[in-house]
Amino acid sequence: MATRRAKPPTVRLRRLAAELRRLRSAAGLSREQVEEQTGVNEGTLYRIETARARPQKRTLVALLDLYGVDETVKTDLVELSRSADGQGWSRPYQWQLPGEYAAYISFEAEARAVHNYESLFIPGLLQTPDYARALSAGVLPGATEAEIEERVQARAERQKLLEGDDALSLWAVVDEAAVRRVVGDRRVMAAQLEHVVSMTRRPNVTVQVIPFDAGAHPGMPGSFVHMEFRDEGDPDLVYVDTLAGDIFLEAEDDLRRYRSMFDHLRAAALSPTRSGEMIISVKEGLLE
Repeated sequence: MATRRAKPPTVRLRRLAAELRRLRSAAGLSREQVEEQTGVNEGTLYRIETARARPQKRTLVALLDLYGVDETVKTDLVELSRSADGQGWSRPYQWQLPGEYAAYISFEAEARAVHNYESLFIPGLLQTPDYARALSAGVLPGATEAEIEERVQARAERQKLLEGDDALSLWAVVDEAAVRRVVGDRRVMAAQLEHVVSMTRRPNVTVQVIPFDAGAHPGMPGSFVHMEFRDEGDPDLVYVDTLAGDIFLEAEDDLRRYRSMFDHLRAAALSPTRSGEMIISVKEGLLE
């Protein structure tokens, strides 16, 4: 008789597991120490932290109390656990977990491949610090210098995923608007475009540009990221950043639709070689 395959963890359960791992690490506790202080079996804690099991409420509360989590975050995590079997996740910006992009970053770090379409910006994994700084200041006019620097540093840390023997594979498609919009000043933008071209010399980075004369295309409604993961037990995810908050999609119909959309975008774009030539041409125009 064939063994029944376990149901893959949902995005909500995976996010809860990642947050519990982070909180335990921040508290400086081993799983053995957690068991000693809460009575939660070390094996049970491992299953919870790897999204193989959803914690009972009393177990979750005991862990959060031990980790010194405040009541607001505790309420959010208990609610996340309660709804963990549901597919998809919309995370409003008033969400209280530390770091506006904490959820996205945790998933990106576990991915083996990222397909990113951007209509207006250079993808975050390819941004220079000066571009990221000017972009954050423009998009978030109310942000403090400290908050902007925090975002710049977060991008720099994320970009390390593109390095090493087991580097993340990035395939980015951008609209020509992202290449031509001057973020910062002409010097900053020229350096940014040069950086994009230099990054495409890496075997794990591909960039294509959809030219203006390609006309209407499926990406015009907005940007998105499709992530594939190293663990075969983790389903793909689609991430959409909106003014209302982050949206994570995992239903097969949604994944199929976004895979098809990205294929259409790649087909509408210039080849990687011609894209590089366009980017260099725009860069040279900025320096004239």
